Amino acid sequence: MALYHFSIAQIKRSAGQSAIASAAYRAGERLYSSYYGEVSDYTKKGGVIASEIMLPPHAPEIYLDRATLWNAVENCEKHPKAQLAYSFDIAMQNELTLEENMELARKFVQEQFVTKGMIADLAFHSPEKEDGGIPNPHFHVMTTMRPLNPDGTWGQKQRREYLLDEDGNRIRDKNGDYMFNAVHTTDWHEPETLEHWREQWAAAVNTKFEEKGLDVRIDHRSYVRQGLDLIPTVHEGANVRQMEAKGIRTEKGELNRWIKATNRLMQDVRKKIKALFVWMAEVKEELSKPQTPNLADLLIAYYNQRNAGAWSNKARTGNLKQFAEAVNYLTENKLLTLEDLQERLSSVSEEFEALSGSMKKKSARIKELQELIREGENYQRLKPVHTELNNIKFKKQREKFETSHDAELRLFYAARRILKEKLDGKPIALKAWKQEYAQLKTEYAELSPQHKPLREEVIRLRQVQNAVDTALRRREQPQEVQRKKHEMEL
Repeated sequence: MALYHFSIAQIKRSAGQSAIASAAYRAGERLYSSYYGEVSDYTKKGGVIASEIMLPPHAPEIYLDRATLWNAVENCEKHPKAQLAYSFDIAMQNELTLEENMELARKFVQEQFVTKGMIADLAFHSPEKEDGGIPNPHFHVMTTMRPLNPDGTWGQKQRREYLLDEDGNRIRDKNGDYMFNAVHTTDWHEPETLEHWREQWAAAVNTKFEEKGLDVRIDHRSYVRQGLDLIPTVHEGANVRQMEAKGIRTEKGELNRWIKATNRLMQDVRKKIKALFVWMAEVKEELSKPQTPNLADLLIAYYNQRNAGAWSNKARTGNLKQFAEAVNYLTENKLLTLEDLQERLSSVSEEFEALSGSMKKKSARIKELQELIREGENYQRLKPVHTELNNIKFKKQREKFETSHDAELRLFYAARRILKEKLDGKPIALKAWKQEYAQLKTEYAELSPQHKPLREEVIRLRQVQNAVDTALRRREQPQEVQRKKHEMEL
């Protein structure tokens, strides 16, 4: 099945990240960082097919060397919380060959990034599936954030635009400093630019699908923007997918199985409900004519005609069973007219949408709690490491400690940043989060099966629709035409 995944993130020191380490991981290489004085070795990482660096025309060729490029970026950025690079993670398509995917990716990166002046570090991954599961080919792109000057030197991310008074003089603030606005020198950070990139990737893939005559497409828009009222799945990540591929069931995998099953059911029910409302609008005029028989009369006429042409007792028994089920449904729910049927359908539709809305809210909160619990546990587990770092007074000892605990500190900084954004000053409440998570999982599991009886009732309504519709058509046909049509149906 065609899959759209296109995510972008920033690699930044404030999150404990390093451009050298990120590039080494994506390319599966061993790189030395002159900024940190440490080595990042990912030569044993599997699944890396190929990697390459793509330069704009005015970039120095020395940047074709990965270590040279990203060390230059690291050393150019002086601020301890500097943003270092953009990182793109983009899914390749299983419907295309590996060569076609790679060609498509290179063309996209060249047209959308390199021609804008970015240096792009491209790496293709295709993790092996030990049990023959669905492949997960994808590619990573790291791009520079600073523009390159025509002479190949690094430009500025921002420039100052000073505020001027009516006479054209610079305005000072209360501290005597000149006031200014920071203006970006490129549009690479703009939401509109990201949206354009996401759209262009979808367009490029769909064009390739069309060229190959494949009846599949991808869409860069969210479910909401596509007009699809579905529950979004959670991002599983490589570790979860590997565990699932080995038959190890995970919480994320279990949640996604629930969500996918519920979405299939929701789509089916919505489709049937929509068709029923359309049909009711079409036949309402016919059923509202004077002396029009009620629904039960139409069903009797329909099944009498079927029995008259039945070839065996088995066929008659089947007809009788269907007739009894349909009439019992109408009788039990006191459905005598089209208006009754329409009112019942509206009620079922409202109940279905209320149930689906409740499940979407619970699903969203479950995903939020998963992240809070994960980051909260990382924060509490690694806080002593950070405290120990802060208690070290001497610079060399501090640097040595940072180097030996690099991975732990990065996780801690990331957890602290995420919790700060999510909690807005509220305390970490792991116990309460876990209790709420367990309760929501139970409620979600109980809600999901409630779609099935609604679906069964919609199916019953569709059976009534088919019988009524057929009876109306046959009522207006000559007897001989009815007989021949029935013979053809059999």
